[in-house]
Amino acid sequence: MSLSCDHLCVVLVEPKGAGNIGSVARVMKNFGFGELRLVQPRASHLGAEARNMAVSAVDLLERARVYENLALALSDRNLALGTTRRFGKYREELLYPAEAAKTVAGLAKTAKAAIVFGPEDTGLKTEDLDLCQYCVTIPTHADLPSMNLAQAVAVCLYEASLQFSVPAEDKTRGKRPALGKNLEAMFAQMRQVLLEVGFLNPQNPEHLVRAFRRMFARQGLTEHEVQILRGLWDKISWLHRGKGTP
Repeated sequence: MSLSCDHLCVVLVEPKGAGNIGSVARVMKNFGFGELRLVQPRASHLGAEARNMAVSAVDLLERARVYENLALALSDRNLALGTTRRFGKYREELLYPAEAAKTVAGLAKTAKAAIVFGPEDTGLKTEDLDLCQYCVTIPTHADLPSMNLAQAVAVCLYEASLQFSVPAEDKTRGKRPALGKNLEAMFAQMRQVLLEVGFLNPQNPEHLVRAFRRMFARQGLTEHEVQILRGLWDKISWLHRGKGTP
């Protein structure tokens, strides 16, 4: 392959079924992806049910890393794509799996990505999607729009494997995309400063913060650009403290 499948990991947030976790591991190995991350799993990924469903992908289960929260699971990723079947506020500009795969492949030379799947019963929360730069949805029939977890993973990884098998255009221009942990630190600083200066409504600050997240996600911030923004927030905070509130 022109690009390594190691550039893309699968993250399951609070998966309920051990069988589903095992089935996801099997699907991952079917398409050549080997890194599974679990966020507060509600079932054992090392028990008999998961192992039976994984078949020859038990090694993925044994290597799977478990995290306390999604932010930690994405801290070393440059790009995160959250899956959702729900539409509406804060769930706009959704990508189909083929489009998402092209996005990942275009960044894979310098960036590492994660595709995130939510609990089988509720899907990802809006707070989880805040940590992702893109939202991905699988178009399904209205009679039964919700897919089984492992089936959804299969669709997304199938498309990714097609893109990873051919030479991809490097859309990063050789620049280093920002890590998830550095992006979140910048957003936390931005939120605090914009609250200080009265730009955000303290009763609902996340409304505009999410708008900023979407704008920056479209841009695709590099590590250097994140540092520039952090310097900007520092300067705004310093000026506000020095001169007082207008």
